[in-house]
Amino acid sequence: MMNLQGSWVAMPTPFTEDNKIDFKGFETLINRQIKYGTSQLFILGSAGEVTLLTQEEKEAIVKEVIQMTKGKIPVFFSAASFTTDASVAFAQYCEKQGADGVVFTVPPYVLINQTAAHIHLDTCMSAVDIPCGIYNNPSRLGVQVMPETIKKLSDAHSNFVVDKEALPSVEQLVQVQRLCQGKVKIMCCDFPKYSIVLPTLAVGGTGTANIGGNIIPEEAAMYSRPWTDMKIIEECREGYFKWFPLLQALYTFSNPVVIKAALNVLGLPGGHLRKPYQDFGGQKLADLEKLMGEMGVIDKYGVKS
Repeated sequence: MMNLQGSWVAMPTPFTEDNKIDFKGFETLINRQIKYGTSQLFILGSAGEVTLLTQEEKEAIVKEVIQMTKGKIPVFFSAASFTTDASVAFAQYCEKQGADGVVFTVPPYVLINQTAAHIHLDTCMSAVDIPCGIYNNPSRLGVQVMPETIKKLSDAHSNFVVDKEALPSVEQLVQVQRLCQGKVKIMCCDFPKYSIVLPTLAVGGTGTANIGGNIIPEEAAMYSRPWTDMKIIEECREGYFKWFPLLQALYTFSNPVVIKAALNVLGLPGGHLRKPYQDFGGQKLADLEKLMGEMGVIDKYGVKS
């Protein structure tokens, strides 16, 4: 089974001016991630405006992205949906197309208890043979998957390989690592208000499931490395502290609002946002561009015309 580590970038979905999926833009963004050392990609997550895509568009993205990435970089797709049956069906579709892995969540809005969360995730993981992960994000989903539930899933499923944590609890990180003993790799979000990147790596987590790598892929890859020696620890801490102000700016609004704006500043195919999102503009965009300039992001990553 796959050993996920390093920088796992959650990518946006680029759109053309007529609001279609920009597959050429997708390929440009993916090739850039490969070039700068990203370890794996996450597609159709919240950063990908997944709730604003049709089923046909999601299926097309899976097919096209697999063709772009096979043998080049591992790609996981979100199989999250509002029902267990729909999650299973999409995960099986991804598996049939040749996906490297899928990620499940508890269904949003319904606010299920831990027993129901376990049954849902257990059913989903049982439905496929490819590597699986969970995305534990109670701020978006309304339910926290508790460490004990994660342990039960880990004991039952050899294909459960990664736990993407997105909540401000070091206790959660410690308990998952303690109970699962490293069998399930912990990779955390890079939301600055949670600031769990360094704690995740310190307790034995293997990397970050991030959005910052969309803008600074090489730097995110460096500060997302597992802590295997003091040199890496020091480099990680130094790099994370340096780029923390940019992460704060990138999280001014929910993903992928600022990410797409920053990609556009660099001349990359971020594209527009689908409604009801509003494109990032005005003084906030000017401040973002200034920060990116001052930190050397535009000089390094800007597309030269």
